[in-house]
Parts: sequence; C-alpha cells; structure tokens
Amino acid sequence: MRHHPSALRRMYVTGAALAMTTVSATVPAMAVTKPPLAPERSTTWATSTPAPDPDPAPGPAPEQMRTLLARLPDQVVAGALVRLTDTTGGTTATPWTGTAGQVSRDAHFRIGSVTKTFTSTVVLQLAAEHRVTLDAPARRYLPTLIPPAYGKVTVRQLLDHTSGVPAPAGIPGPADGPGWWLKSMTPQAVVRQAFANKEEPSTPPGTTQQYNGVNTFIAGLLVEKVTGHTFKAELTRRIIRPLALHDTSLPAPTDTTVPTPHAHGYVGTDEVTEQSPWPWAEGGLISTAADLDRFMTALFRGRLLPPAQQRLLFTVPDVPSAPTNTNCINHTSCFSTGGLMRVTLDNGITVWGKTGSRPGWTTGTFTTRDLKHRVTYSLNPTGTASERPHVMAIVNAAFATTRENTKKGGTP
Repeated sequence: MRHHPSALRRMYVTGAALAMTTVSATVPAMAVTKPPLAPERSTTWATSTPAPDPDPAPGPAPEQMRTLLARLPDQVVAGALVRLTDTTGGTTATPWTGTAGQVSRDAHFRIGSVTKTFTSTVVLQLAAEHRVTLDAPARRYLPTLIPPAYGKVTVRQLLDHTSGVPAPAGIPGPADGPGWWLKSMTPQAVVRQAFANKEEPSTPPGTTQQYNGVNTFIAGLLVEKVTGHTFKAELTRRIIRPLALHDTSLPAPTDTTVPTPHAHGYVGTDEVTEQSPWPWAEGGLISTAADLDRFMTALFRGRLLPPAQQRLLFTVPDVPSAPTNTNCINHTSCFSTGGLMRVTLDNGITVWGKTGSRPGWTTGTFTTRDLKHRVTYSLNPTGTASERPHVMAIVNAAFATTRENTKKGGTP
C-alpha cells in the first residue's frame, strides 16, 4: 500500500518522510479572474535577531560526522551533503558543511516533502489574515473538488494529517515503465484520483493521524482558490523573496531540470536527475542546505507567523498514530499543525523538522527549538537498499553533543 507518493521505494521512521512523488503542475486551482497580487508585506511578526548569513566560513564539525562522511560513498548512498550549525554558549552561528561523493557544498537538491512545511506556513499566514478558518470544513473552499462524504474534514485536519482522506492512487511510479520519473499529473488529478474509489473516510476526521500527501495537495489548491493566484506566486511573495531564498524554487510543470551545481540522482541503473516536478505544493521544491537553514531559522524565530499561528508549529494532535503510519514511532503522532515533525533521538533530545524523498534524493532539516543546534542533509540513495540507517546516523551524530537543557525542546 502506498500512502505517500514521494516515497516510491522507501519508508523511514523519523529518518525520512515519505514525500509524495508528484507532478508540479502549478495550474491555478479554480480561479478564473486573478486579482492583482497585494503589495509584498513584511514577514517580521516578532522582534528577533536577523538570521545569520547563509554560509559563513566553515567551523569545526563533530568528529563523529566526519567519520560518517568519510565512509561514503558506499553501495547504498552515492553522495551526501551535511550542514551543521552549533551556537552553544551564545556564540555566533558558524555553519560547517561536509560532503561525500560527487556533491558540492552549495549543491541544489530536490527537497521532497520538506515542501510541506512551506505550504503549511502559507496556509497559517492566510489564517492569521482571517482569509482561512482552520476549523472550517475544507469543502467550504473547494466544494467541487472535495466530495460531500468528506464535508466534515477541516483545514486544520489537512495540516496535521488527521483528515482521513484517501491515500494517493495512480501516481507515477516504476510500474509505469521506462521513463516513469518524467510522467506527470496535475494537482487536481492527484486529489480526484485519490477520492475516486474511496466513498467514505478511512477513519473519522480528527481521530487518527495518518501521514498523507493528498492533504497537502488540497492545501495548495486551497491557497490558490482563496487568493486567486498560483501557489507559486503566493509562495514566492510570502516566503521565498522576503527571506532572500535565492536558491529555492518551485519548478514550472514542464521543467525537469535542477539548477547547477547539483548531484546526479539514480534509481538502480536509471538516472533520474531530470524528473517531473509534479509533487508541487506537496513535494516539488528545489533548494540548498543554506536556504533550508535560513527558512527554518526565520520560521522558528517568528518572522513568518504571528504568535497564535506560531504556537501551532509545535502543536501535535493528541490522537493515536495509525498502524500504517510508519513515519511516527511507538504509535505516537508526530506531525504538527505547522507541518513539522517531532522526533526524539537516541540520546533523548527532542528536535523538530521535516524529511522528504524524491527519486534519487533523501533530504531533511532538523533543529532544537532554541535553534542552537541545527542540521540539514541531502543524500543520494542508489536504491539498492534502505538508506534509513545512514539518515539516522547523521541526525543522531548532529545532535550528539546537544546539552541536557535542550532535551525537552526548549522554546526559542
């Protein structure tokens, strides 16, 4: 059973989030007449210290991380990029970046389901502007897309994956034959095909958490319907441009390329570096380690959301995790209303972030709530075996020296 399109061949627990492999069709949802874009507003909701420059001179790295990267490439991971930031003691953040294989430290990569956090942030901004009501039925905004049987599903339940909407169906995958990674679907088609053979919710809305990329496709289409603009336009105006994320982009539906420099992605013997960006608002973004770190820093410091919505970044619903929800361990829900993932590591440290996968790439970004310890990584799996052990080794090594007082994820 495939619940998350962007994980075509792998499922992780806390290590990699199944990003839906989707086609990045950025066709506006249902808006016929596009109102002009509103003037770009300031994204600073709270007084905070500006984020550091994206890539100062590299500092020292934990020896454990150097050792891990020195063992790569191997049969499972062909390339790796890891960026660490440690500001313990109040020192200025000095990121360290390490690589393995044919990967440059400023490489672009497909971030997969890390895109979900960007999308959730845009929806929460619309909620702050009173243009979207989180506890209103999502069908209020998309009546022709969401069937009546799912009329009680709220916007909040889409964001925290408790909606009970169906898993994706018929999405591009190896079963489609040669060149499957170039095949496309529009966001509307992804949602409609999911609902096509599922007349009732699998679980009552709001009762169980099941990670599902269809939720985020609906959220992206909701953004388009409410604003009358493409999701890409809103994402650019609200997040990418204000934060100066110069290396972050949502490709056009027909753009299969990755900006240079970049590593090459493979699935078996097939090179999949150029692939359809159909995951769109669910998993279609391309970025760099420096840009993802800048985004997370701004998000955690309150530059993108006012206090009421900021709290939702760290609000995980108190409901069971579905048995098939392999992303969260111990049957405990781990996804917040803000699109973040709560992970407790082997040393007891709790970190927040997001993981994602696309054919040829596995990506993640995590931080303690006080932002003193942060990691962003991008791996190039070969597809011969699960790369989850590599992911968990990197994340655990990144926070191996984190101080005791951050174990409970203290507030920033």
